[in-house]
Order: sequence, then C-alpha cells, then structure tokens
Amino acid sequence: QVQLVESGGGLVQPGGSLRVSCVASGSIFSISHMGWFRQAPGKEREFVAGVTRSGVTVYADSVKGRFTISRDSAKNTVYLQMNSLKPEDTAVYYCARGETWPPNRYWGQGIQVTVSS
Repeated sequence: QVQLVESGGGLVQPGGSLRVSCVASGSIFSISHMGWFRQAPGKEREFVAGVTRSGVTVYADSVKGRFTISRDSAKNTVYLQMNSLKPEDTAVYYCARGETWPPNRYWGQGIQVTVSS
C-alpha cells in the first residue's frame, strides 16, 4: 500500500503564493504518475496539475501559468507551487498517485488552501 501525506496548506491573501508538498511512502515499486486535485465547497473535485511517470507536466486551464508542479523522485515528493492565487483557488487540495492517467489509485487526506483578504 502507498500512503500520501500533504503539507503546506493554509491561508494566503489574493495575489500571494503558497507551496504544498506531498510525500509518498509505503510499497513504492516504480515511478508512477502523480498529481493534484482540488474540491471547493459545493463543487466537484477537479484536476489541477499532474506529472507523468516520464516527467511531462499537465495543467488545468484555470491554473496554467500560475501553478507549477514538480517532483523530487529521490525524496518521493511532489510539490505544487501556487502563485498569483485567487479566491476561486480556495479548496481542499488532494495529492494523488497512480499507474494510469489521471492518477487516482492513492489519495492523500487533503489539505485546506484558503485565499482571502
């Protein structure tokens, strides 16, 4: 089994920046796809950003140019750097890992990101 633990969430003002991290542990036998999803109150969970097993990054149109996903394979960690944050970015952010695209086999517990003045 694989466990995913997110950290780095919190409250930030509009236009600010935040970096969230996700550390994977457990039965990790190969490089896999990893990504971030988010769910705002009253809305469906949506894909935010992902990095494939080969290192290709993919972004939702709503965050393209503002968010950057990166991976440190040696540390089994994926990061999401969020810049120019908007109130509509407020959501619970979930880290995900999987062998198929989009990654959805394993999920973190979710971490709150609130963008408010």
